[in-house]
Amino acid sequence: MTVSNAAAGRIVVGVDGGGPSQRALRWAARQAELTGAALEAVIAWESLTSWSWAGVMPVMPEAYVPEEVGDRALADAIEETFGGEPPVAIERRVIVGNPADVLLEAAEGAELLVVGDRGRAGFRAALLGSVSHHVTQHAPCPVVVVRGATKDDGTPGDSADSADAADEAEGASAVADEAAKTA
Repeated sequence: MTVSNAAAGRIVVGVDGGGPSQRALRWAARQAELTGAALEAVIAWESLTSWSWAGVMPVMPEAYVPEEVGDRALADAIEETFGGEPPVAIERRVIVGNPADVLLEAAEGAELLVVGDRGRAGFRAALLGSVSHHVTQHAPCPVVVVRGATKDDGTPGDSADSADAADEAEGASAVADEAAKTA
C-alpha cells in the first residue's frame, strides 16, 4: 500500500553508525512504513581540530573529503541495519556541524525526530547521551528516543547491542564448529 509522503509528513533520524543509532534507524523506518511518512537519515560530525602553540588548528589530511566519509558511513549504517534493501526509501543527508544542532535544524517542519539513547562514545551508565538529551530538550517536534538493551533491573545493559553480542556468539560458534570438522 502506498501512502502519499507529502500528506504524511517527514521523519528525521539521527545516525552515527553505532548500535543505538541503528536501532533508531530501524524503528524510524518501521514508523515511516506504517504512516507513509518520508524518512530522512542524517549523519553529522564536527571538523577535526588540534591544539598547537598557535591555538586550535584544523587537522585534515590532504585526501580527506569529509562528505565522502560521512556518506560512506551513512550508507554502511543503512546496509548493516537492513542487510539489503530498506523497507522504505531513505533520503540521506551528510552535514558538517555539531550533531545536536544539525539534528535540531533538520527536524524543523518534521513530524518526528528519532535518535538512539546514546552515541558511539556513550558513557554506559548514563540514561541518555549528550545529543539525545539535548534534542529532547530543544526539538521543534516530538522526539522518540529508542533505548538499547537493558539489564533485568531496567538499567542500561553493558552490551553495545545484546543482539549483536548474540550474533557474534553465534558466529563464533559456527567458526568453532567448522574448525572442529576440519580437525
